[in-house]
Amino acid sequence: MVDDNQLVSAVRNGDMQAFKVLIDQNQRLVAHMVGRLIKNDEDREELCQDVFVKVHQKLSEFNFKSKLSTWIATIAYRLSINHLQKKNITIEKDIQELSPKEFQIMIENTTPLETLQEKDVKQFLLAAIEQMPVHYKSVVTLFHLEDMGHSEIAEIMDMPVGTVKNYLFRARKLLKDSLQLTLDKEELI
Repeated sequence: MVDDNQLVSAVRNGDMQAFKVLIDQNQRLVAHMVGRLIKNDEDREELCQDVFVKVHQKLSEFNFKSKLSTWIATIAYRLSINHLQKKNITIEKDIQELSPKEFQIMIENTTPLETLQEKDVKQFLLAAIEQMPVHYKSVVTLFHLEDMGHSEIAEIMDMPVGTVKNYLFRARKLLKDSLQLTLDKEELI
């Protein structure tokens, strides 16, 4: 893995090979960010490309106040949110009022029974995460899949650290309660 300072410097100097390395090092992160928010395959692919075009265009403005990956994730998140807004797709910010039972009903159609019968909890959780509102899904993805800290996530999503922690807590509780309801239901069968 190439050092961020060297990589940014090389790309700023026109080294396209360095830009390819930058893409390779951050492709998974961008795919996770965009993929959790955008459902349409074509839109997702196009948006991932747009993220790296924007990164290339704006790299001269990158000032190392944050990690390069945090800066790139911020671009991916914001472009995804903008895309959802342009397509008039509702962005649910909070599901505080949603009970675990209501959430369970919401995800039942996307969670195949055979997946649960095989005790494939990971598949269940990924399907459940997909059904969460955008902000919950983003926080869970960045924290658990990208191993980012609360402050990095707060910077990417432009929200207070306390809000990130709150979203993460609520999302985990919702997932836990939903999984428990599903397992309890399976035991009755």
